[in-house]
Amino acid sequence: MSQMPTTKVEPTKMGVGRAIAVLTSGGDAQGMNAAVRATVRVGLYTGAKVFFVHEGYQGLVDGGDNIRQATWESVSMMLQLGGTVIGSARCKDFQTREGRLKAAYNLVKRGITNLCVIGGDGSLTGANLFRTEWSGLLGDLVSKGKITAEDAKSACHLNIVGMVGSIDNDFCGTDMTIGTDSALHRIMEVLDSITTTAQSHQRAFILEVMGRHCGYLALVTALACGADWVFIPEMPPDDGWEEHLCRRLTETRNRGSRLNVIIVAEGAMGRDGKPITCDQIKELVTKRLGYDTRATILGHVQRGGTPSAFDRILGSRMGVEAVMALLEATPDTPACVVSLSGNQAVRLPLMECVQVTKDVTVAMKEGRYDDAVKLRGKSFENNWNTYKLLAHVHIPEVKSNINVAVLNVGAPCAGMNAAVRSAVRIGILQGHSMLAVHDGFEGLAQGKIEPITWNNVGGWTGKGGSNLGTKRVLPSKHIEEISLNIAKYNIHALVIIGGFEAFSGGLELVQARQRYEELCIPMVVIPATVSNNVPGSDFSIGADTALNTITTTCDRIKQSAAGTKRRVFIIETMGGYCGYLATMSGLAAGADAAYIFEENFCIRDLELNVEHLVEKMKTTVKRGLILRNENCNSNYTTDFIFNLYSEEGKGVFDCRKNVLGHMQQGGTPTPFDRNFATKMGAKSVLWLTEKLKDCYRHGRIFANSPDSACVLGMRKRGLVFQPLDELKEETDFEHRIPNTQWWLKLRPILKILAKYKINLDTTEHAHMEHVISKRAPVVLSGKIKE
Repeated sequence: MSQMPTTKVEPTKMGVGRAIAVLTSGGDAQGMNAAVRATVRVGLYTGAKVFFVHEGYQGLVDGGDNIRQATWESVSMMLQLGGTVIGSARCKDFQTREGRLKAAYNLVKRGITNLCVIGGDGSLTGANLFRTEWSGLLGDLVSKGKITAEDAKSACHLNIVGMVGSIDNDFCGTDMTIGTDSALHRIMEVLDSITTTAQSHQRAFILEVMGRHCGYLALVTALACGADWVFIPEMPPDDGWEEHLCRRLTETRNRGSRLNVIIVAEGAMGRDGKPITCDQIKELVTKRLGYDTRATILGHVQRGGTPSAFDRILGSRMGVEAVMALLEATPDTPACVVSLSGNQAVRLPLMECVQVTKDVTVAMKEGRYDDAVKLRGKSFENNWNTYKLLAHVHIPEVKSNINVAVLNVGAPCAGMNAAVRSAVRIGILQGHSMLAVHDGFEGLAQGKIEPITWNNVGGWTGKGGSNLGTKRVLPSKHIEEISLNIAKYNIHALVIIGGFEAFSGGLELVQARQRYEELCIPMVVIPATVSNNVPGSDFSIGADTALNTITTTCDRIKQSAAGTKRRVFIIETMGGYCGYLATMSGLAAGADAAYIFEENFCIRDLELNVEHLVEKMKTTVKRGLILRNENCNSNYTTDFIFNLYSEEGKGVFDCRKNVLGHMQQGGTPTPFDRNFATKMGAKSVLWLTEKLKDCYRHGRIFANSPDSACVLGMRKRGLVFQPLDELKEETDFEHRIPNTQWWLKLRPILKILAKYKINLDTTEHAHMEHVISKRAPVVLSGKIKE
């Protein structure tokens, strides 16, 4: 059902004469500030008045100074702060009708009829109750003489929009709640540190993570670190799990591992409904196996720290969507939550989501564990299935006589090793022999090929760069040698992990199939590059890690100017001709402008940007941030832009420039990249296994159809295989980018949040979708963390 208003209103006039209040409630989560900032700035952009409600619902009930009008500058420099700047509190008063009556009075007196609530399911359910009671509350206020009938008439309807802020990711209908990604960052930082000490002493480590009654954090952590076992409330272990656990830990040690990792969700329980605790597991492992065992309970560390790039972008996008949903709502529109499905913003009926979230709890209580996993959404289910594939190890006795080769191509990036690890291990579990090719296509031509075993890839998920070695060399000059080696090593399928070179190299192999029969084997390309420029995928492995590196560096650079006079930083990012990193880090770090190749700009645009920044710096704003993609324009170089801003800003601000360079390709992979790479590696080998069955003819493999050589990519809401041949049409080979790129639609948000009065295209706004289908309670949810 559409939420579009019947008459087209200009976005900058949509909110004129309206007032919006924003509050954060319940437990805090990193990224809430980004959501508050976006709500305030987009609200002001539409011409509405915006109010902060300090201390959550308590502030709404107490009124007075807790409800203050917000200005553009009042949300400056809060993007990188953890927690919530406007405060949050658990509120008993709001649970009573008396408390809600006070809250209604405080809103009506200020002319506020639009409420944006950032919190968990409890906070959002409270908001919905408030909305349902609204006309009754107004009636009471009129009869008590607190407000006039005229006041009641002008505030006759309350619009409510929710954004889910919770590190637990326990709200059904939304892929990622604000704060989840940052919590995973904290957990992985701790886990990486624990791993080094555990390996030194050959220890077993048990780590308890938060999540209340939801196992999402535990499950993704287990996938991202390759844990031996995970305990989650949605799927308690079978009876007799103690034997099974000890057996698995022993097998891991026997295969040569120096450590064991067990992840426990705080709500973990057995089939009997009794809790399973860290101490219980520690006692079991110590007594039965005699291993030196340590338990760590992470606690509130997970809620703290700065928000990740993903959470800042998520909060900002949700804030924009929330304001639009509020201003487009009619009295008949149900209260909605704005959320993310894949990389698309969606609006979902609030109470349907709450209902499905409650259904999970009921399913768990009734022992319907498979239903509980399904109700958590597609992504949770995919994570669970991938974990089961990789953890429940039964290496088959019978071999398939299939040899699958894995290679890395192009520049190295974080997450490549995680993809290799999962491809190798899934291949071994399928009965295949796995071969590692060193140094890309060049190594394939030179015969740098050797078997790779289960143990060889142990501990690879958290390692940056490329352990196999990678080169940018394309296969066209070496096709003869490559085909000879494919025959010599009897290679039946190829997994090519890399950036644009992997894509174009794969295409060259496909085009050479008519001349070389040896190349008629199934092959799959897994996009892995910081530039995120591979056709056929919205995301590449490695781009999230690079984005976080740029964002934290921008934070530090901005902080370096604290206490000095006004300063503008010009920062050059990588990405080739693709502006993804510049645009997304611009959103995450709060940039004033991001210059990219895809969006042409001329000297007049540069002048306007400089003038705009000069005006802004005359207010209380003290920092400016300008990002420039390395190849955005051959004449307007980083030096040129630096000189221009320095000259024009004289007397108002001074400038500094930074070229970030190769630090963007380094570092340990983020939780997203580890998880994404693990799923991509697993899915690619399972697909190759099926393809090999289809291509088996007369005792040999022969694959020459277009669909036997594909790119595995994330598209909107799911992982899809697309033939290399078809993607050729969608590619700008000269500039090494896809012809259409989804993230370009986010650029207007970047400009609006930097105070430009541009026209926001509202024609493509999210429509209301239903979470509960007519037949069965299945959650419509693809996954950005796919």
